Amino acid sequence: MSSRALLFSFSPPSPSSSSSSSSSPQSRTRTLFNHSPYPFPLHLLCHRRGRGKVWADVKSEKHGPEASSKYQDLAVHKKVVSGLDSVDVEEEVTESSSWWEVFPKRWVIVILCFSAFLLCNMDRVNMSIAILPMSAEYNWNPTTVGLVQSSFFWGYLLTQIAGGIWSDTVGGKQVLAFGVIWWSVATILTPVAAKLGLPFLLVARAFMGIGEGVAMPAMNNILSKWVPVAERSRSLALVYSGMYLGSVTGLAFSPFLIHQYGWPSVFYSFGSLGTVWFCIWLSKAHSSPLDDPEMRPEEKKLIATNGFSKEPVKEIPWGLILSKPPVWALIVSHFCHNWGTFILLTWMPTYYNQVLKFNLTESGLFCVLPWLTMAISANFGGWIADTLVTRGVSVTRVRKIMQTVGFLGPAFFLTQLSHIDSPVVAVLCMTCSQGTDAFSQSGLYSNHQDIAPRYSGILLGLSNTAGVLAGVLGTAATGYILQHGSWDDVFKVSVGLYLVGTVVWNLFSTGEKIID
Repeated sequence: MSSRALLFSFSPPSPSSSSSSSSSPQSRTRTLFNHSPYPFPLHLLCHRRGRGKVWADVKSEKHGPEASSKYQDLAVHKKVVSGLDSVDVEEEVTESSSWWEVFPKRWVIVILCFSAFLLCNMDRVNMSIAILPMSAEYNWNPTTVGLVQSSFFWGYLLTQIAGGIWSDTVGGKQVLAFGVIWWSVATILTPVAAKLGLPFLLVARAFMGIGEGVAMPAMNNILSKWVPVAERSRSLALVYSGMYLGSVTGLAFSPFLIHQYGWPSVFYSFGSLGTVWFCIWLSKAHSSPLDDPEMRPEEKKLIATNGFSKEPVKEIPWGLILSKPPVWALIVSHFCHNWGTFILLTWMPTYYNQVLKFNLTESGLFCVLPWLTMAISANFGGWIADTLVTRGVSVTRVRKIMQTVGFLGPAFFLTQLSHIDSPVVAVLCMTCSQGTDAFSQSGLYSNHQDIAPRYSGILLGLSNTAGVLAGVLGTAATGYILQHGSWDDVFKVSVGLYLVGTVVWNLFSTGEKIID
């Protein structure tokens, strides 16, 4: 068979093609392509999967298969043969779809959660800067300042478990949306409440805590349904690094805004960003991949084959949950972890000022370093953890390794502070302490989804309640210890709890699903 006959065998016989034997090759080629069922001349389809290409012969509409709507990239390779002359032409044809339409939807959800947590800490830390001009304007004494600062935790404690129950029964999308818009409105209303009087300000800050209290359980519920096990550590590390970067952003921009526009501008500007996020979230997010009508089938299959829970929670088995040793390992370890973390982050400026003799500007500058280090270290640890899981290391072993680093790393660097005289080396130790602490994001903070994906929101609510209590008690205990002792005593208590957490975690934790 000649090459010309082979070319024409891909099209159905037609009056025009059969009666044009005496016409030119160009006209016959044009006739062939005019009868193609596709909006472009082709005899081959290229479907891109990953970075490879799968080529398929395509016949005419009458004899060949229809083109699948899932094809995103189509390549045309046509050969026009005329006598002894041939012309090769290769052409790329792409459907009218933008890159963001084929970007993995699960990572869109992760990035939106990251941005929510970025706003979460921006709105939380702005008070630590704005409290200075506010206390001067309203003549607050140190006791009143402490009361304002602590009022956030009143609401924050209330909604940890409630947020977990709500997320697992109603859906994480609605709960996170509620949390962000609630705390954003409370942030915007903070200057108004302060002008009305101290009781109104305390209520506004407690309301803000209510909104932020549901964020972590809701996020945990969403990611347990959207993210495969092999990507879990990276996704959670990225989301939690949003909190660290939110602190950096808040600490960096608050002084500028206060200096230029006054302290109310911090609350108005930061709170307004939450309303923008709220609108984007409602249009792009879904509680589960099953609820997303625009999700590509191949991505939905990838997530489904990794065992996410398809059934909503109707009844919570409290007795079963609280009877499992790994659940209590989570709760105890979260308490031990947050005791040291909250003390370092709350009292660090005081330590820099009183012990290292830095002025307030220098203290503020050096306080940013641990947050930056934690953001980088958390993502690095997430990459390590997911790489180990992908290479066949058990999830249990990975979680134990990462959390052991998250406990023993800070413990080691805190024990060195009593032997150091150089302020630069002391800052380096504090920064390294927080950097290794961030490995916990791939340890205990990822474990809720491992052991009970259907109840991950409730589990995080339980363990984070213990973590918040540790922060409140630890912060208060540190003041008492410093009044009767020294900073070495403060660090010894933290190191002791880190060691207790290490033992409990390695004895009782697991990475396997224990509650279905």
